[in-house]
Amino acid sequence: MTGRRLITFDWALKRLLRSKANFDVLEGFLSELLETDIQIVEILESESNREEALDKYNRVDMKVRNSQNELILIELQYERQHDYLQRLLFGIAKTITEHVDGGAAYSKVPKVISIRILHFDIGQGEDYIYHGTTTFKGMHTHDELLLSAAQKQMFRQQTVREIFPEIYLIRVNRFDEVARNSLDEWVYFLKTGEIREEFSARGIKKAKEVLDLLQLPEAERRAYERYQEDLHFQASMVESTWGAGMLEGERKGRREGRREGATDLLTRQLQCRFGPLPDWASARIAGADSSCLERWSLAILSAASLEALLADQNQGQ
Repeated sequence: MTGRRLITFDWALKRLLRSKANFDVLEGFLSELLETDIQIVEILESESNREEALDKYNRVDMKVRNSQNELILIELQYERQHDYLQRLLFGIAKTITEHVDGGAAYSKVPKVISIRILHFDIGQGEDYIYHGTTTFKGMHTHDELLLSAAQKQMFRQQTVREIFPEIYLIRVNRFDEVARNSLDEWVYFLKTGEIREEFSARGIKKAKEVLDLLQLPEAERRAYERYQEDLHFQASMVESTWGAGMLEGERKGRREGRREGATDLLTRQLQCRFGPLPDWASARIAGADSSCLERWSLAILSAASLEALLADQNQGQ
C-alpha cells in the first residue's frame, strides 16, 4: 500500500483526464486493455459526454490511433447504473451517429470500441473482464462469414468482427485484488483506489501523480469531496427509501399497500432530487405499477432531468 489517497477514476474522467497534458494516463490504460499502443488524437465533444452539474455521466468519447495507424472511436464510461444492457446498446449507436458526417458513405462508419467500468453484477459469469465481438456463423455449414477481397480493401480490415463495435465489460467488484499482469494493476486501482509502488503498467505512474488528492488545488479538492459525499447520500437515499417503501407495503399486507408506500417514498425522493413535482409527473407516478416505480427509484441517480426519468422507463410497461 502506498498510504496516498488517490481520487476515483470516475471523477478523473470528467475533471482531469480530458486535458491533453494527462492523455498518457488514459493512453496507458487503453493500451494495456486493448493490447496495442494507443495514442489519443482528440477528445470528442458530444451531447452525452459534456460535463453536467452533478457529474452523473462519467464518460469520455475519444478518437484514437492504434499501432496499425488505424483511427478508432473509443467510448469509455464508468457505470454505477442497473438498467444497463439496453443503455449500453443505445450508447454505442449514439456514439456512431454523432460522429458520422451527414451524407457520408456507410464505408465511413467508424470502428467503435465501448469500454464500461462496472461496479455492479451484470449477468452471470466468473470472469471480471468480458470482451464482446460480432461474428456471423452459417446455420447449416457452421462456417464463419468472411470479408471478400474487395471488402478488405474498402474497409482496410481482415475480418467482419473488426468492422463491428467491440465491447469490454470490466466488472471491478469481481476482481480478487491480485495483480497477475499489467492490466490487473489498472483493475486493482479501479477497485481499490490505490496504486502500489511496484506497479509498472503503462500510464499508471502518471496516474499516481495526476490523481493524488493532496496535489489538487484547494477548490478542486473541495469539489471532489462534495462529489463523494453526494454519491454516498444518493446511494443511501435509494437504498433506504425503496427499502422503507417495501417494508411499509409488507406491513399493510396488501399489494396496493406496497405500491402506495413505494409511490409516497418515490415522490419524496424525486422532490429531494428535482424539487416540487408538476401535476403531470404526479399523475404518471400515480398510474405506474410497482415494477416501474422500482425502476424509476433505481434510475434516479443517472437521470438528467425529471422528464427524462419518467419518459425513459417505459411508463409502467
